[in-house]
Amino acid sequence: MEFEYTYCPKCSGKLETRFVEGRERQVCSQCGFIFYRNPIPAAAVILRNDDGVLLVQRAIEPRAGYWCLPAGFMEWNEGPEQTAIREVKEETNLDIALRGIYGVYPGSDYPAYKIVLIVYWGEILGGELRPGDDAKDTKFFKLAELPENIAFRIHSNILNALKNEGEGR
Repeated sequence: MEFEYTYCPKCSGKLETRFVEGRERQVCSQCGFIFYRNPIPAAAVILRNDDGVLLVQRAIEPRAGYWCLPAGFMEWNEGPEQTAIREVKEETNLDIALRGIYGVYPGSDYPAYKIVLIVYWGEILGGELRPGDDAKDTKFFKLAELPENIAFRIHSNILNALKNEGEGR
């Protein structure tokens, strides 16, 4: 396993690789702090209307200019539902209600970390659709006419599953 940290976040001691709890982990040589490298929680929302499914064109890296579901990382002081609602508001200016969980997925599009993505069904309650500061554009796409440049493999897989579910109806 490749580690990217050199010093302990608690005492600044040197981190070394040791076998702890059945796997290699970084451990501080001075204070014994164990650095658990866990996936980062994130949330996404599927919003649909007669025009299709809502996607956001990213204005920032990684993958600026690519499309994705409204989504983002969970902040320290919030739960996944709050994350989903906040991210939709920040990226699209829409007010939504969550209507259930679509699924929970592991993601590994980033070389430095992995995520756990909780995907919700959402319903638009209000607001005027427009891109936020980290979005270049927002648009509803028919499932048969999705853009080719989807930012993340996990989002592409979810959109393909939605497309296949729609064909089965």
